Amino acid sequence: MIIPTVFIASLIVFVVIRSIPGSVVDTIVSSYEYITHDDVAAVRAELGLDKPVLTQYFTWIDQIIIHGNLGTSMLKKTPVIDDIKARWPVTFELGLMGIIFALLISLPIGIYSAIRQDTIGDYFARSFAILCIAVPGFWLGTMVIVFPSIWWGYMPPIMLIKFNVNPLGNLEMFVIPALVLGMGMAGQTMRMTRTMMLEVLRQDYIRTAWSKGLRERVVVLRHALKNALIPVITITGQQIGGILAGTVIIENIFQLPGMGQLITNATTQRDYTVVSSVLFIFAIVMVVANLFVDVTYSFLDPRVHYK
Repeated sequence: MIIPTVFIASLIVFVVIRSIPGSVVDTIVSSYEYITHDDVAAVRAELGLDKPVLTQYFTWIDQIIIHGNLGTSMLKKTPVIDDIKARWPVTFELGLMGIIFALLISLPIGIYSAIRQDTIGDYFARSFAILCIAVPGFWLGTMVIVFPSIWWGYMPPIMLIKFNVNPLGNLEMFVIPALVLGMGMAGQTMRMTRTMMLEVLRQDYIRTAWSKGLRERVVVLRHALKNALIPVITITGQQIGGILAGTVIIENIFQLPGMGQLITNATTQRDYTVVSSVLFIFAIVMVVANLFVDVTYSFLDPRVHYK
């Protein structure tokens, strides 16, 4: 289902972006001193926008399939693949660190909340999870920039520091945006971890493990956690889309030159080719991530087999 899913998603994006009021033609002709209907028609013909939308789509997708060409920016007249090559490492690092922070926060707290059910620690953990879900990432990111700058005169770096140039400086630049990005994901994963751990801990084989006198650490980590992780892994895979959407907001707040900032600028300028190509890449990432999640089931549960 990967191939039809990607193409259906790309078709929807291709059509919807052209339905937004305004056009890339308006952006181009706005720089003209005098504008005539012939000028507008000439620009539309040059960009291929005078053809039906489906014809434009099949021309664009044909270039991707046959030649591996994502097209050319309608404004800058540069290959879209060059912009993506320059910007994808930023989005990848931000998204990966966001997922890592989310799991590092959610799994220990979710496990503790389950094994200490209805204690003060459990109440605090559940409240923290709800807080993580309720607080919008864009608001938290803005507050992280505004208040430290007012109170302590500190502001996160806004100039990109490449990892191969200064690893520590690079991590310092990404750690706060990644933490903000991972908070919402952490809240949902935390609640799912707690719920599944409680369900597994009530199973007969767990009571048998307790009756054998096994230590709590062994019962929880070796017997309970592995079976409880399957739904957690599932929801983590589904949250990849939220991570990609979150990078669009976080990159603009912290001025990170990634694909999220690229697609924001392209949407504002109605650069259709760039928007369609970047979202095409995002669709591929989503379906591959969900495929990877399905494959991991067989490693977590020996009863799951793929032929």
